[in-house]
Amino acid sequence: MSFVKTLATLAAGIAVARGYDAFRKMGGMSGMQDQLRKAGEEGGIGQQAGQMAEKLGVPGGAKAVQDMFANWGPKAAEASAAAEATLGGLMSTMQSAWTEGSARMGEMISSATAGTPMGAMAEEHAKLMIRAMIEAAKADGQIDPEERARIMAHLDDASAEERAFVAAQIDAPADMAGLVAGVTDATRAQVYSTARMIIAGQTEPEIAWLDRLAAALNLDPATRSALDAAVPGAPSA
Repeated sequence: MSFVKTLATLAAGIAVARGYDAFRKMGGMSGMQDQLRKAGEEGGIGQQAGQMAEKLGVPGGAKAVQDMFANWGPKAAEASAAAEATLGGLMSTMQSAWTEGSARMGEMISSATAGTPMGAMAEEHAKLMIRAMIEAAKADGQIDPEERARIMAHLDDASAEERAFVAAQIDAPADMAGLVAGVTDATRAQVYSTARMIIAGQTEPEIAWLDRLAAALNLDPATRSALDAAVPGAPSA
């Protein structure tokens, strides 16, 4: 594997781990089924996942991932309704879909950079984005043991080095200053977008964290507003 692949896989892992909490906020099983039926529609979870693919650098990723969710989502919804599937079974299906999609994204990105002068740079960039994701996941507090386990479960195919890197970042105290120290002018916007994509500014602590991050990155209001607007379903901070 590679850190580039791990980046895409980690995005899916965090999304699924946080999805358990989101489940309670979207109306339980009936709300989840409604979300699945509309997965391929404008503003649906397929579009959100597709935009994540584009942000991670997959050419044409948005349409490919949205099409995948458009095909899979309604089937999962109907199957769960017919069988009155348990939460665990439904979330297991969703986790499998996320994992499959992220694996494809990772393969595409890695294949495009492997063996090229950009390869090493892509690996370092992936590490920075991994740190941004994990710091964002800590914005409203620490990553609890259950969430940690769900995230790490997505990295079974990663190397020992990659798993150790992710685990160390999860277990370390929140360190926005350390994250920002590794940011360049070329990566400021992407670091903010990656963090915004992970937390979406749903709680007051998360919004406050995003405010601090934007200030630390020296993002002007116009740039930040444009980055916020590019995150589907996220309220303005």
